Amino acid sequence: MKSHTTTAKFIHWLFIVLYVYGIFKQVNQLEDLEDNQLLLFEIIFASIFLIIVILRYSYMRRFKTFLGAREPVHIVHYYFARSLHKAMYFIFILLPLSGLLIAALYTKGYQNEDELVMEAALGLHSFAAVASAVLILVHIAAAIYSRLKGEGVWSSMVPILKEKKASTNSTIKKISEFEEQIYDKIEKIFTSKKED
Repeated sequence: MKSHTTTAKFIHWLFIVLYVYGIFKQVNQLEDLEDNQLLLFEIIFASIFLIIVILRYSYMRRFKTFLGAREPVHIVHYYFARSLHKAMYFIFILLPLSGLLIAALYTKGYQNEDELVMEAALGLHSFAAVASAVLILVHIAAAIYSRLKGEGVWSSMVPILKEKKASTNSTIKKISEFEEQIYDKIEKIFTSKKED
């Protein structure tokens, strides 16, 4: 069974550590940026985060979305997963960029949250933070579901609870069959539109 490279796994888990650290050390009030050391740290952290996201995307896009899958993945499932991954990368780039925009505006004298341009930057950053959390939760749920099905994808990236074979649990199999039926219906909708 195929597995991600050590480099891919390292980048994946390093990114998670950085993301969690960023959540816990985030600036809560705009006035906190009056501390020049904190402002400089935020700029450096956001820049490093952004570079790692771009490097991660550049490196990871060479791998199949379902690397390690024992069975062929339905085309609709494949495109759904790829879209989710691309949305995550977009949001993970938007998150530090909007943070850097806030820092730049702050240093240029926009130090009031009520100023339209700063309000817009803060809103964009807040949206990116919430969207990133939602997308991560969806990603984790999908990974756990894949693990329960025993598809092999989990084992290609996660070092624990390796899958040995596809699940034989009757409930999991029924849910999986229902999922495939939904994918079939979606595929029919799109193929019938192409034929029209």
